[in-house]
Amino acid sequence: MGVSPEASQEESNPESTTAARMTAADVGHRLRDAIVTGKLVPNQRLVEADLANEYGASRGNVRIALTELSSEGLIERVAHRGARVRAVSPAEAVEITEVRGALESLCARKAAERVSEAEIGQLREIGRRMSRAVELNDREAYSSGNKELHALIIEISGQQVAADTIQRLRGQAVRYQYRLAQKPGRPAESLPQHLAIIEGICTRDANGAADAMQAHLSNVAVEIKSTEDSA
Repeated sequence: MGVSPEASQEESNPESTTAARMTAADVGHRLRDAIVTGKLVPNQRLVEADLANEYGASRGNVRIALTELSSEGLIERVAHRGARVRAVSPAEAVEITEVRGALESLCARKAAERVSEAEIGQLREIGRRMSRAVELNDREAYSSGNKELHALIIEISGQQVAADTIQRLRGQAVRYQYRLAQKPGRPAESLPQHLAIIEGICTRDANGAADAMQAHLSNVAVEIKSTEDSA
């Protein structure tokens, strides 16, 4: 059986198979990680052709990924200059976190009103895992539990509009949150705040849950400001 010219060309060009494997979601994940960890710095230009070569992706998938990250507020498109990493000032990051506080405290309140027994079990288990992570000084496990907890609370709340807004806001200030998470002793400091949120929701204390979430994110805003002031 003969081999088609297209198949022969694809076999002779290994980059084509790599590009086919690297989806837009894959490119978006790698770019997001590079922005969060500081590998890509604020105002750095993002050239589609360069990114396609670096990641082994098609320019079409790179373009889709850049559009998604733009909607998250991580990058911005500038007329006649293409895309670049969006620069967020410390003051803006603090303001973003304060707005998140208002929205996530609403979600905590609603979660306390709606939570099921099964969901209470899930929340308690996350709290236990976060506590163990602090005891073992496992920063990665603590960060994973933190993300899982906030996501579960938002899911339980059923507040889809708030969820979409929180996701966009979190993306815009994510570099500052990443740096704060690396601060020595930060997990031990924030653990009691998270446990208070869990307790409020699990005991169906709507006011207590909302107040605990507001206090937690107010603390995050204060810490972002102080961390940047001392940098």
